[in-house]
Order: sequence, then C-alpha cells, then structure tokens
Amino acid sequence: MKDKERMLPMETTQIKSRPICRREAVVQGDKYRFSLLTPRLFRLEYNEAGIFEDRPTQCVMNREFPVPAFEVYETEHSLKIVTEGVELLYNKQAFSPSGLSLTVKASKDAHNAVWHYGEPVEDLGGTARTLDGADGAVELDHGVVSRGRYGVLDDSHSLVIREDGWVETRKGETVDLYFFGYGHDYQGCLRDFYRLTGDTPMLPRFALGNWWSRYHRYTDQEYKELVQRFEKEQVPFSVSVIDMDWHLVDVDPKYGSGWTGYTWNKELFPDPPAFMDWLHQHNLRVTLNVHPADGVRAFEEAYRPMAEALGRDWRTGETIEFDIADPKFLKAYFECLHHPQEKDGVDFWWLDWQQGTRTKIPGLDPLWMLNHYHYLDSMRDGKRGMTFSRYAGVGSHRYPVGFSGDTIITWESLDFQPYFTANASNVGYGWWSHDIGGHMMGYKDDELSTRWVQLGVFSPIMRLHSSNSRFTGKEPWNYNLISETVMKKYLRLRHQLVPYLYTMNRLASQEGQPLVRPMYYLEPEQPEAYEVPNEYYFGTQLIACPITRPMDKKAGAASFEAWLPAGKWFDLFNGRVYDGGRKLILWRGIEDIPVLAKAGGILPMAALEPYSNRIDNPEAMVVKVFPGSDGAFDLYEDDGVSLNPAPTAAVTHMTWDCMKEGCFTIAPVEGNPATVPARRTYTLEFRGVADQPVEVLVNGQPAEAACSYQEDTHTLTVQAPAITPADRLEVRFGHPVAVRSNDLLGQTFQLLYKAEMEYNLKERIYGYLQSGMNAAELLGVLQTMELTDAVRGMLSEVLLAETR
Repeated sequence: MKDKERMLPMETTQIKSRPICRREAVVQGDKYRFSLLTPRLFRLEYNEAGIFEDRPTQCVMNREFPVPAFEVYETEHSLKIVTEGVELLYNKQAFSPSGLSLTVKASKDAHNAVWHYGEPVEDLGGTARTLDGADGAVELDHGVVSRGRYGVLDDSHSLVIREDGWVETRKGETVDLYFFGYGHDYQGCLRDFYRLTGDTPMLPRFALGNWWSRYHRYTDQEYKELVQRFEKEQVPFSVSVIDMDWHLVDVDPKYGSGWTGYTWNKELFPDPPAFMDWLHQHNLRVTLNVHPADGVRAFEEAYRPMAEALGRDWRTGETIEFDIADPKFLKAYFECLHHPQEKDGVDFWWLDWQQGTRTKIPGLDPLWMLNHYHYLDSMRDGKRGMTFSRYAGVGSHRYPVGFSGDTIITWESLDFQPYFTANASNVGYGWWSHDIGGHMMGYKDDELSTRWVQLGVFSPIMRLHSSNSRFTGKEPWNYNLISETVMKKYLRLRHQLVPYLYTMNRLASQEGQPLVRPMYYLEPEQPEAYEVPNEYYFGTQLIACPITRPMDKKAGAASFEAWLPAGKWFDLFNGRVYDGGRKLILWRGIEDIPVLAKAGGILPMAALEPYSNRIDNPEAMVVKVFPGSDGAFDLYEDDGVSLNPAPTAAVTHMTWDCMKEGCFTIAPVEGNPATVPARRTYTLEFRGVADQPVEVLVNGQPAEAACSYQEDTHTLTVQAPAITPADRLEVRFGHPVAVRSNDLLGQTFQLLYKAEMEYNLKERIYGYLQSGMNAAELLGVLQTMELTDAVRGMLSEVLLAETR
C-alpha cells in the first residue's frame, strides 16, 4: 500500500493509548513474553518466530501500568514468577496445559485457584452481540470476573491499530492472553480491565433522558403533532429517533432493497433541515437510522459527490459497494453521506448494521469498524462522541450507546433483560439500550408493557421502541387508563433522575463503575448475592428490583425475590423500611416496582414543576435523604456536551450527619459556578423520619423555610429558600435522626383493601392488628387461614419487613 493511502480515513482524534508495557515489568525469552501489568493481571504471549506486538489492538489500548513488585525464579527449563496475588509456572516450551499454569492466591479462609493453559474458564459471563429475535434467554459470551477467582481474555485474533489509526492483521500465529487473577475483587478487576482496554466515555447529558423511537412511516406533520401531544400530556423526551422511513425505501427493484438509504423522502419530509430545527427548538436531539450494507446507489442524492470523491464516473450508475476496509471509501462515506446531514441537524447516528461479519481485511468485523470510526468522527468538532450501534465484542464499551436488537414482545423477553443488562458489566459494557416494551410479534398485554417501561426507567438508556405494526406503538395513551397513568409517571421520573444519572455517568467514565452492577459486586462472599440475577445496583444509592412476571389477580400484586444487604433499606415509592441481611419476597401492584435506597442515601433529582422537558442543569431540585446512617453525595455537573468538560465542571458536595448532629448540608459549589443556575431552589425530603422541628440556615444564618409532613411515607419535606452557588445550606435537627418504624396497621389496611378475598377474613386480620397482636403472632395466624399463597405472601412482606 502506498504511503498516502495509509493515512487516516478522515481528520479526527484517535483514541489515546499507551500500548507499551514498562520494560521493567517484562520477563521474556526467545519465543515467550510475560508482561506483569498488576500483581493480578498478566499478559501471556507465545510466538514461534519471537514476534511480539506492542501496538494497541481492537481490544487493548493501554499496557503502561506501574511496575508491580514481583520475583523471578529461573532455571534452564523452568520459570516461576511470583507476585502478591498470582504465581506463574512455565516450562519454557510452547504453551500447554502441562507446561503453563497460574495460581491465584486466596485468603486464609479460601482455597487457591489454579488455571492451566487451554482449560475452559467458568466465569460469570459477559454479554452478547444482539437480542435480535430473542424470546427469553440467549447465550452470553465470556466476561472477566469469576467466582472461580480468575478470568481470561483472549486477544490473539484482534487486529492491531497502526500509528496512523488504520487497522491491520497480525503477522504469524501468536498466543496473546490476559489473565485476570483478582479473586472476588470484582470491582478492582473491572477497574483494571478499563485501564487495559480504555475508559468508558462520558455520554452527553441528553442521552440520559427518554428516547422516542418507532419504526413507522411518519410525515413531518404527524411527527410534530406527536411531539406536541407529548408536551400537552407532560411526558418528556430528550432524543428523537427517526427510523429508516426517513429515507427513500420504495426503490426501483434493479437497485435491490430499500433498507440502505441516505436520501430524505421529500414526500414525507419536504424540508428536513427545517424539521430537525423544529425538533431542536422543542429540546430534542435527532438520530437517524442507517443500514449501510448496500453501499451507495445511483438514485441517491449523494451518489455523484461520492463517486467523484472516489474517482469514479458517476454517469455509469454503477453501485458504489460498501467497503469499510478501503480508507478512501471510509473517508468519502463520512464526508459525502454523513457530514452534510449533520450540518442540516442530525446529532448522531443509529448504525443498524445487520449484514455479515467479513470484510476484505481478514478478521475485520465491519460492525467494529463502523463503531470505531463513527465514534471518532463524532468528536471531530470538539463535542462529546456518541454512537448508537450493536455490540462488536470486548472493547465495545468505548463506543456507547449499545442497541441490543429486536426482541419479541413477551414476558419471557422482559424477564431476561434485567440480568442481561447487569451482567454486561462483567465485560465493562455499561450502556445498553433495549427496545423498551419489546419490538415485534408477541402479544398485547398492558401489564407487560407497563412493567417494561418501569424497567426502562431503571435501565442505562430509556428508549421506547416498536416495530412497524400499526398495533404496537408505545404511546402511553394506547393502553388502559391505569397503565397510561403509571407509564407517564415513570417517564417523568426518568427525567427527574437525570442529575443523579449524570453523576453516575461521570463515575462510570472516571472511576470504572458502571451505572448497573450485579449484586455480587459489593457482596462477593454472600451466596445470596448470586441468587438474584434480576436485582442490581442502580448507581451508588439505589437497588432496583424490576418486576418481570404477571401479577396475581387475588393479591393485586406481583412478586420479586430479593436479597437485601445488611443495613436499613427504604422503598423509594411507598416509604416502607426493611432490615437487610436476608432474602425477602417483595410484592407490588402495577403502580410501582421495588426500588430501594440505602440508609444514609442521598438522591438528587430535578423538579419538573413547572413542567419542562429541558434536560440541562435544573434550577429547582428535589433531594431525597434517608436516615439510618451517615452519607455523602457529590453532585457533578458540566455543560453536558463538550469533549473536554473540565472548564465547565461543577461539584456540589452534600453531606448527611445523621447519627450524631442530625445535619444535612449542601456546600458551596466547587469548580465553575457559572455551570450551575444563578439561583437554585432545593426541596429536601427526609424519608422514614418522625415529624419534628428543624432549623434551616443559609451561610450560618437562620432562613425561612416551609415544612410539611406526609404520614403514609413518613416524609418530612423542607422547602428551602433559593440559594446561589456560593451559599451553604444547612438543615439541622439538633440530635441523631432515628428511623421511624413502619406503620404496620396502615400498610396492612392498604394491602387488604385491594386484595380479592372474603371480607370477613379482611376484618379478622385487621382486627387482630388493632387488638395489639404483634407481627410474629399474626404471621402464625395467617398460616391457619384459607388465603392464597400470594395474598399470604403479600401480607407477610409487611410483617417481616422489620425484624426488631
């Protein structure tokens, strides 16, 4: 290849990499090389020709780690390398099960774990390329964390990335493995995985709101009417996804199908720039769906510029084949097909690649190439990069957001998605976007659709979507009144959660901590943490328990088998307090799912009153504060779009001294105060506390504040005065703040009221509580009554919530 053809396909910023391991951390022979990246992360290479790779690969970006302490014991025919975490034994021959082994050292109460080269690894799984056509569970690829204490990442077949940013195949057969011997330190393992493969980028703020997506042949007028209907119904969205009918699809059969297209259908959208400008005025970002597999054909408006850019005669009408392995094609692909559309208003692209895994470069998956270069190209103007595409293997976390594919609309599909989403953290993939509500086929079930929306709000990305059936639109008013009401409430809740989500966005990018994590990440030695696959941490303050199975008609509720870590936990919606350290069956009606806040938790949210679908840093906030422990939260804000947000970064420290002084403090803003509104109001909701007087101070001086109390959720609300970024706000209780016990009588009444059962049994049960019977005594009585298992279980949850 000529030098001028080896240039980058477009002028853009490459992903920064530090691919060369420090020489002091390398133990090398003629045909083998071991790189000690950390005491628990080893690179293992073998090549008969002694050729070793020091360039970044499709998977691995950085090998420049601090040199760990290690010892080497070597003879003519053996090698032993010992760190504080791992011991490697090697016979200096071609890698084999008998010649190469690594032992993970365990704590005194556990056994060492030994891996012999070539042995299958039983890890906790990672994620999968797609859920296309899934009607329930699909098989997952490998991850890097394991209850067996080690994981293995095989990078032997990745292409290498050259200095000019292009890719090429490796020379010769080679073994290139990474051994993760982290035991049960899953979070430490994941942090070093990110350090090795590249950080997860920060998403633009708008990506964390609701996305409206539907495969439907909209006209611009119909779409505008829909947006206005959402505004009237006060249902907020931040992203407008225009599916494939934005472009010409009814094409002359001589060109093939209409799946690939780049030319707006002017019958549907007479003035695309004006249409997208209108969407922007209504606070929506725009993404267009593209299927690039069929190349560029003669009917496209961009055909002539594309042909001329490639030095072809446009008058022949010959199809320009999609060839992502050709740098000249890729350059023209962006400059002729995408940049003009972006100038007209497209904010990012939905790459719906579905056709094949091969290119002219052996081993190059076109999906990976599309994701890589679309992400790089999206940053060319200094804005934060973003793609929306399918998963293309380990390392894909560098190119968020992920599109999981076209699932079947069934309970089985819904039931698999919480586990699928959380488990993807085991390979660092934190930003899955599902077709919330399911995509196609299946059946109409209003309860199913409602539960799916509830899951979507507590998912990484909340994107409603459906197929092109006229019956599957996800507009809330397409469902019964109860489901419509609940869906609207949850869609508003998603936008309220954006300040919290945006802070978690930064933690994912800067500290290697995905928004959604399996329960065993923080409690790896608890067997129960592995027994609740659909339960997960949602950021640092919450646990989500999405309900994915139908309700019991008699109980009017559906169940979720949960495990709560030790400590106090508070239901975000009904205020119920739970003692943790055990398993519980949680029951909820259609109105909510169990979402639990930890003791000492602080949850910053946007106030949507007065209603707005703007998603920028809010002028009014609601902060939910939970007793039972001290707590802290650092609210992070910036301009939401810049590739380098540091000049606009602002941090608001919130602290909760619950156990001694009983003082909640919002400190003055650190960083750039101009990022935060000049005056901001805070509504502080102290959950699970008794009604009591408080003192409100601004900069140490008493301030007027309106206080109220909600008895059913035991919530004390303090409406503080507006403050500037330089002000300090304090709410002082003046004493340790105790957790108020559940209202056993009131909560039992609510459950009995909606249960479909004999009235005389309702009266008897309620009468026992009124007479002073305690929870343990009533549990025994319930076993003697003719109740359904669901009704008995629902009542037992309330009686068992607190153990004292």
